[in-house]
Amino acid sequence: MLSVTNLQVKYGNTEALHGISFTVNQGEIVTLIGANGAGKTTTLLSIARLGPPEGPKIASGDIVYKGQSLLNVPPHEIVTKMRMALAPEGRHIFGNLTVEENLKLATFARQDTEQIATDYQRVYDLFPRLVERRKQRSESLSGGEQQMLAVGRALMTGSDFIMLDEPSMGLAPLLMYDMFRALKELNSQGMTLLLIEQNARIALQFAHRGYVLDTGAIVASGDAKELMNNPEVKKAYLGG
Repeated sequence: MLSVTNLQVKYGNTEALHGISFTVNQGEIVTLIGANGAGKTTTLLSIARLGPPEGPKIASGDIVYKGQSLLNVPPHEIVTKMRMALAPEGRHIFGNLTVEENLKLATFARQDTEQIATDYQRVYDLFPRLVERRKQRSESLSGGEQQMLAVGRALMTGSDFIMLDEPSMGLAPLLMYDMFRALKELNSQGMTLLLIEQNARIALQFAHRGYVLDTGAIVASGDAKELMNNPEVKKAYLGG
C-alpha cells in the first residue's frame, strides 16, 4: 500500500533522514519507534508532502502509495485524492470551534453525504466522550479528549490510511490504553495505520510490525513481537 524507498530528507543543509526504506501493507498497523530527534515526525511530514516552509525537503528517494509516487502530489491532494490523513503531534485542533465543527471541517472536500453521516457515528462510537462534548468549544476539552478529536478529525476526511504522530503524548495511562484500543478497533474495521510513538512498549503491543529509527536511519525492523524480544531494542527503548 505504501512503499518508502531510499528516502533522504533535509532541513536546509542538515540531513534528517539518511535514505530510509520501509513498507506498510493494507490493513496493517505499522509503528516507527525511536528517541526524540530520530526522524519519526520528519518521516510522516515527508509522506504527507508538507514541505518548506512547513517541513522537510526531500533530497532523493521515492514515496509510492497505491502504485503512485507522491513526490509531485500537493498536500491537499494527499487528503482529497489519495485519501491519506495525518493526526499531527500537538493535535492542532481549532480551539475556538466546537467538537462538532472541528469534525465538520474535515469533510469539506467530500461529496459522499451518506458515508459522512456513517463516519460521524463511527467517530462517536470509538470515542463516546466526544458525544458528550460535541457542542463544547474544543479548547475546553482535556488533553485526552483533544487527542480523541484529532484522531476523529482524521477519520472524517474519508481516508483509509491514517498517520498518527505521538497519539499517547501527555495522556494518563488509562486514557492512553483507551486510545490504543480505539485505534485497534479502527484497524479491525479495515483502516491502515502508520503510527509513530515514543512509548515503544505500548506501540509494539498494538502494532503488527515495527521499524526502529535512530538518528535518521532504520536500525532494526520486523514483527512487533520480535522487536519486543530483541535484546538491543529492549535495552534501548523498553527499559531493559
